[in-house]
Amino acid sequence: MRTRLDHIVIAATDMEQGVIWAEKRLGVRVPRGGVHETMGTRNHVMRIGEEMFLEIIAINPDGPVPAKPRWFGLDDPAVRERLDRSPAFLGWVANTDDLDAFLDAAPMSFGRATPVSRGELNWRFALPSDGRLLAGGMLPYAIQWQTGSHPALAMPDLNCRLLGLDIYHPYPEWLGGILEAVGPVDMVEMHPLPPMELPRMAARIDTPEGVRLLETMPGACGCPPHRG
Repeated sequence: MRTRLDHIVIAATDMEQGVIWAEKRLGVRVPRGGVHETMGTRNHVMRIGEEMFLEIIAINPDGPVPAKPRWFGLDDPAVRERLDRSPAFLGWVANTDDLDAFLDAAPMSFGRATPVSRGELNWRFALPSDGRLLAGGMLPYAIQWQTGSHPALAMPDLNCRLLGLDIYHPYPEWLGGILEAVGPVDMVEMHPLPPMELPRMAARIDTPEGVRLLETMPGACGCPPHRG
């Protein structure tokens, strides 16, 4: 089983606000994307590596409400409150060549393998039944593309490249152990935080304007679940 970083996710209440937020930080024009009919969302995407991309996602105001909670916690009141304040770097997605083996190896639930499509693209995606962010977005959703080549290769090349994803967490051994069980995932580095400090992430992206940083805003704690 091979596991790699696939894409990072910026979410917004309004798509245009999300695009403006990303373009201001990266200094490039983000190409337009499409609609996820079954998820009730729409997205814009841009290439940030040979087989990596950046996604801006928002609820599709013109589409029907899906039968189940949307992915990336977009129906979570706490997440929506965060996004009402500002678009945000919300999470990331890991690419695996065997989603069933990934889910079997994981020491916690990443959700169920679900078929998803957008236009001519098809893939399998591990979806939690409640649509929640995993560990507050610090752990990835998992994807297995059902395409001949990675879709990033067909995206316009804006000369932006992801240099790495840094995760800062008060329980790095717990989080790192989960990633080791399903990976390890390349380009992801763990950093310890004091126990009471909120987790955060930072994506370093090389752009035509120099290296830019996308950072998460404080939100859910992303800590190990309490027992008892």
